[in-house]
Amino acid sequence: MKYAFINGHRDQHSIAMMCRVLGVARAGFYAWTHKPLSERAVEDNRLLELIKASYQASGGIYGSPRVYRDLRESGEQISRKRIARIMREHRIRAIRGYRAPRHRTGKPSIVAPNRLEQDFTVSRLDAAWVTDITYIRTWQGWLYLAVVVDLCSRRVVGWSMKQSLARELVINAVLMAVWRRKPGTSVIIHSDQGSQYGSDDWQRFCFEHNLQPSMSRRGNCYDNAVAESFFSSLKKERIRKKIYRTRNDARADVFDYIEVFYNQKRRHSHIGDVSPATFEEALRTA
Repeated sequence: MKYAFINGHRDQHSIAMMCRVLGVARAGFYAWTHKPLSERAVEDNRLLELIKASYQASGGIYGSPRVYRDLRESGEQISRKRIARIMREHRIRAIRGYRAPRHRTGKPSIVAPNRLEQDFTVSRLDAAWVTDITYIRTWQGWLYLAVVVDLCSRRVVGWSMKQSLARELVINAVLMAVWRRKPGTSVIIHSDQGSQYGSDDWQRFCFEHNLQPSMSRRGNCYDNAVAESFFSSLKKERIRKKIYRTRNDARADVFDYIEVFYNQKRRHSHIGDVSPATFEEALRTA
């Protein structure tokens, strides 16, 4: 096992240093490298390349369960334990998430009732959407992002980015969702109690587009947990606490995360570890 570790990291560290740290003789290592690999070792090396490809395609966020599903879908007959062992031996680890915020009870909204009551399981597309705002650091100042997420598929169906917290930020995100989805029935649109969602413009927009406003209790992040979860994924999987050079750099990277990776490729545990796009396609063809 020590020889395998040295061999796998010889392009990063000197062989002499690793042999000294691990307490093995260099002569023994070189003798080991000239021995033919077992069939299992050869297969492990082949699988390692497939594991790395899946891991890198995810941006480094996939652990062994999601890598396992990728490989199984590609036709590999392999056990989850073997995937986990290979990843562990080569120190391939998923990026860890952030600590969850502490729960606060909060006060009910006086603008709109909480129509969800933390029930985020919806069986029909475009029955309920959640929306929220976050901020992204750039050297030019803040860039604010508003998103709209469908609760059934967890797909981001609308988004908007602006350098200010004007009401247009949230209205444009929901307008994109309405334009894209063209829902045939009324949709619940759930938000927190931010001033943008309590404005007359917001209330009028919802009425004109057959949307039913719903609001979290004040200060209770769990009432809008799905939107919070998306922002957590965005920040830990893509932004990773960096500061973008310009707002345009941030816009391009966030667009790529939402439209190219998250909606189309990222596996989501709530919908059976498939991507939102795959889940919606399965619903439509069922």
